[in-house]
Amino acid sequence: MTSFNNFADLASFVAASRENDGLTQTYEGAFIEHSEMAKLSIVEAPEALDMPDPEQVRAATEMMMQTMFDVLRDTRMEPFAADLAWGFANSFHVVAKRIEGREDDAAKKLGDLARSYDPSEIYATELEDTQLLCQTLQGCREAMECMRDHAAEVYRVETGKPFSPVRGSRVSSALTASMIEARDYLASKARERREQFAPEGPVVAFSGGQVWEDVDLLWNGLDSIKARIPEMILATTAQAKGCDAVAHAWAASRGVKVIQFRLDRSQGNRAAFVRNDRILGLKPVEAVICEGSGIQQNLAQKLRQAGVPLHIVRLAHQRTQRSA
Repeated sequence: MTSFNNFADLASFVAASRENDGLTQTYEGAFIEHSEMAKLSIVEAPEALDMPDPEQVRAATEMMMQTMFDVLRDTRMEPFAADLAWGFANSFHVVAKRIEGREDDAAKKLGDLARSYDPSEIYATELEDTQLLCQTLQGCREAMECMRDHAAEVYRVETGKPFSPVRGSRVSSALTASMIEARDYLASKARERREQFAPEGPVVAFSGGQVWEDVDLLWNGLDSIKARIPEMILATTAQAKGCDAVAHAWAASRGVKVIQFRLDRSQGNRAAFVRNDRILGLKPVEAVICEGSGIQQNLAQKLRQAGVPLHIVRLAHQRTQRSA
């Protein structure tokens, strides 16, 4: 049996035994040192701190996620493995969002400094420190997002469902599809934000009821559309179960970006119909509506009126229904 004196040796062993060129390149691209110096707080002096070794971080992330599934598999606690793994992935997401908030604050201060030039040495030092703070936080955020996306991919492979945080958008690296809140999509005006939160490409609208059994029927249909529209973006009504959940799992498997239109509760009883109008506002090039409630009927009617090519999938089309 191989023995290890410290975690770094163990992580290196796992990294070597589970070599994955794609993952390695993703981690190496995320764990970049933008400067020889690092600054994590506006009140702290810059320090010569290195980024963690990307291979060791990759191995540690995979071990943390995969081990939880492995040790609980085939036991009475196996049903809880997915919940625990979701919590791990969500922790990466929460920390990444916190870093992003600090990065935004630093960027705002940097912008204020740039607009109020002062030839003094104090101003020059503050400007340099703030720029270094922005760069350091940017690097930490990108690294944390990389770890989150890796954890999310392990979660997807093990559970068959895409990881999606409780709230907020998850803009992914190359590992997984992006789950994008509709309000982020509609609110993003600046070009940099648009590149992240408003992906360019033809939109395919999707909605369905919360009860559905024939997963293959929907996956095959979506595969057919993607074959014709390779750069498609999926816009859904963001329901946590049923047809939308099937579509989200398909998108995660195929690397398709998803815009989730959640209900705007401030709209009261009109919320679902307002959501339909917002989906229509994206000018979808094609749509899939699965039999569900009056909400799906309303969306299908509006899509027809707009001349959008429409696929209606009925409950009776399911193999389970046909074989009954």
